[in-house]
Amino acid sequence: MKVSVVGVGYVGLVAAACLADGGNHVICVDKDKKKIDNLKKGLIPIYEPGLEEIVRRNEKSGRLIFTTDLKEAVEQSLILILGVGTPSALDGSADISAVLSAAEEIACWMKEYRIIVVKSTVPVGTHKIVSELIASKTQVPFDYVSNPEFLKEGSAVEDFLKPDRVIIGTTNPAVMEWMKHLYAPFMRKTSRIYFMDPASAEMTKYAANVMLAARISFMNELSALCEEYGADIEQVRAGVGSDSRIGPAFLFPGVGFGGSCFPKDVRALICMGRRKNVPMGIAEAVQQANLRQHQRFADKVLGYYQERQGVRLGVWGLSYKARTDDTRESPAVFCIQRFLEAGIQIAAYDPAAVCPELQDRIQRMENAYDVLDGADGLVIFTDWQEFRTPDFDQIARRLRKPVIFDGRNLYSPSFVQKQGIEYYSIGRPAMRRVSE
Repeated sequence: MKVSVVGVGYVGLVAAACLADGGNHVICVDKDKKKIDNLKKGLIPIYEPGLEEIVRRNEKSGRLIFTTDLKEAVEQSLILILGVGTPSALDGSADISAVLSAAEEIACWMKEYRIIVVKSTVPVGTHKIVSELIASKTQVPFDYVSNPEFLKEGSAVEDFLKPDRVIIGTTNPAVMEWMKHLYAPFMRKTSRIYFMDPASAEMTKYAANVMLAARISFMNELSALCEEYGADIEQVRAGVGSDSRIGPAFLFPGVGFGGSCFPKDVRALICMGRRKNVPMGIAEAVQQANLRQHQRFADKVLGYYQERQGVRLGVWGLSYKARTDDTRESPAVFCIQRFLEAGIQIAAYDPAAVCPELQDRIQRMENAYDVLDGADGLVIFTDWQEFRTPDFDQIARRLRKPVIFDGRNLYSPSFVQKQGIEYYSIGRPAMRRVSE
């Protein structure tokens, strides 16, 4: 099939590359000439395991083309997929201006029937707005499809190639067949395509993300209660997750969620409720609980250092989760800013993330263990694989004060204690050094 994808950001580029890998001829369009030029040179703008290999393989085969020419894409493709960004507006709602701009331009270039597929996360009702906009600009027939993405950063390629489900919002049987054909390469074992109306498809995306965010926030709140009562949140998590009605996914306590999806989608759902006078009380509680978890962890670290003059901390992890360079709304950034405001110096290491907003205020290291030298403690924000079994002897020896604040519960408290390191984690009893 001939397909065009508008937008070479996280959603658009992953979708374009994977669809090309499924045998389609894909034109990837973006108005940012620098991004397109870099992609033609093999420079991938995001860190996502497996993506670079797929992009290069399909570009070499001729199935994946990068261009700034939207007119060419509209003329040559039956299916036009919109994967542009929908960031939070000032009021917390989703800003769909990029979607509307792309849709309007597509309408101007349409000469014959096209299927417009919106993969961006958009508020419920966007299907009507976009359809009316296109209809106002052209007499050419078209169909609108809501096809929200469910990609986890760090495993997006695998999620696209082996999806749990594909949501297709359309009521046109002919379009359903086209969409079945588009996703057929990824449904070899069983079909996991769910057809519904566009409004329900749009709502499904928000419902899924906010429900997952709620699970995380509940466990984080429970972790604070565990600390007060001397319970171990990891044992509680195992017990709760063993219930088949609940399951173990998204029950890991930590320093709070971040990234480009959960915080934004929680805010957007709250806004959608306010506009219709339907309070989203649970979503509001999730939002507040997540902020409290950021603050609680920062307070735990700051509370340890009563005298902060000359204090230096080593930090492992800047991205909001492992296997991505995304620092948007990262708990690490929130907490580090709190530390800096308190006068604490920071040396940080992350395998992929850069975080420009902190770049001039912290010392970036190229090696994880180099952040330890002269540091009065180690703070862990991200669960990168390389942090899971570190050299504790080196940590204890190179830290000026051997103490770890673990925001991801990566280690056994008793094991760390036996290494002569003071250890504080989430929802578990504090472990002081054996020598103390």
